[in-house]
Amino acid sequence: MTTIPRTADTARVVHTVIDSPYGPLTLVATDGALSGLYMTEHRHRPPQETFGVPDPGPFTEAARQLGAYFDGELTEFDLPLRMAGTPFQREVWAELEKIPYGETRSYGELAEALGRPGASRAVGLANGRNPVSVIVPCHRVIGSTGSLTGYGGGLDRKQRLLAFESAGTAGPETATLF
Repeated sequence: MTTIPRTADTARVVHTVIDSPYGPLTLVATDGALSGLYMTEHRHRPPQETFGVPDPGPFTEAARQLGAYFDGELTEFDLPLRMAGTPFQREVWAELEKIPYGETRSYGELAEALGRPGASRAVGLANGRNPVSVIVPCHRVIGSTGSLTGYGGGLDRKQRLLAFESAGTAGPETATLF
């Protein structure tokens, strides 16, 4: 994926809502690049008024790739992203993109990969602020004991996403909407 640097505050922001096996997903674009993907009741979801006007135009490819992912036909996204965050958050998010489909990493392993072995808590906080969940796979990060720890979309969704990826198919138990 290509991360496009944030520009001046004159950016054009639009959004749309698409259906998924995990409930409605709100997609947000800034100047045509995906800048947000939020589930209902998503922790750290920005206020709706920051999502700009409704416009499904910029989301054709994102919706297509998400559909292919949820159908078990796509394991890696290729979309332009514009993710606003601190330099450290962007480092963590870039490391998330390296976690292969169907695999997990602990917060400590991510901190180690970033060359900051004592920063697992900071990595967890940055992971929780990922504005493009699913596509930037923050759901693939687990606790050091293998436990499911926090997820902006809720632990049930995290468990279902991990089960979906490890099985390679949505299956009837994960295909139901929230």
